[in-house]
Amino acid sequence: MKWRTRITDLLNIKYPIVQGGLAHLAYSELASAVSESGGLGQITAMSMNNEEQLRQEIHKLRTLTSKPFGVNFAIGQHGRPYESMVQTAIEENVPAVTITGGNPKPLLEMVKGTGIKALVLVAAKRQAVKAEELGADAVMVVGQEGGGHIGRDDVSTFVLTPQVVEAVSIPVISSGGIGDGNGLMAALALGAEGIEMGTRFIATQECVHAHQAYKKALIEADENSTIVIKRSLGAPARALRNSWTEQIVEYEKNQPGYEFLRPYINGDTNKKYIYDGEEMKGFGWAGQITGRIKDIPSVEELFHRIITEAETIRAKWSN
Repeated sequence: MKWRTRITDLLNIKYPIVQGGLAHLAYSELASAVSESGGLGQITAMSMNNEEQLRQEIHKLRTLTSKPFGVNFAIGQHGRPYESMVQTAIEENVPAVTITGGNPKPLLEMVKGTGIKALVLVAAKRQAVKAEELGADAVMVVGQEGGGHIGRDDVSTFVLTPQVVEAVSIPVISSGGIGDGNGLMAALALGAEGIEMGTRFIATQECVHAHQAYKKALIEADENSTIVIKRSLGAPARALRNSWTEQIVEYEKNQPGYEFLRPYINGDTNKKYIYDGEEMKGFGWAGQITGRIKDIPSVEELFHRIITEAETIRAKWSN
């Protein structure tokens, strides 16, 4: 079966499946495997130490695949300046960029006219409308089920996706709670033209930077094994539930502020868990799709499984 949508046309990919930015995990090994399998793989720029490391990772990625890929820019409230990193991506003429967190306007203006496709992650209908006005080529809509940073309004992917589809004319990619062929077909039925998956790609063989303890926790978790932290900062984000994240939520009940929480929620603390497997000293992002993750396949096998499941559903619908 053909899987052509406006997203596959926009990104020149076989299947309408985009790999999430995955802070500190989305490097060339994973991105190339996703792109080679027919989706859009991504590397995450702001996890790099500097512009030269980003440039080298882009070069490495291009030795592993000739297929289209993206570079993710997480430009959150407390992030470091990103303009020089964007300039590097422009100089390298990357096929696509995705923008998560923060105001996308400056970045969209930087890539305007370069031919680079720009996708913006949104968590509300008003954000999607604004992204279209600013020149985004597509929006990725994340519901409250998603891992990492989510919206403040606790609106589910199932509700948010059709709202955004009706509000914008550019293609919509659905994200949050999606990890299999059922999720792909549900998203398409809601009017989306593709899906983004983050948590599911962590539990793959090619996500080589993720510690086995992190992957093991993902496949042992159920739909209740995540928790939302940073809500008191106005930047809610979903992570695996453990003693560390439960302590963060306890601290937040007293509204301690960013400076107090920073040692508990920063990237170094995240890496203690996802790189070193130190569950008692850090945290790992994860969405509620953990309840449906049961193994650690190769990316190629995961794609084959998703498309087979989706085509089976299509066949049932045609009867």
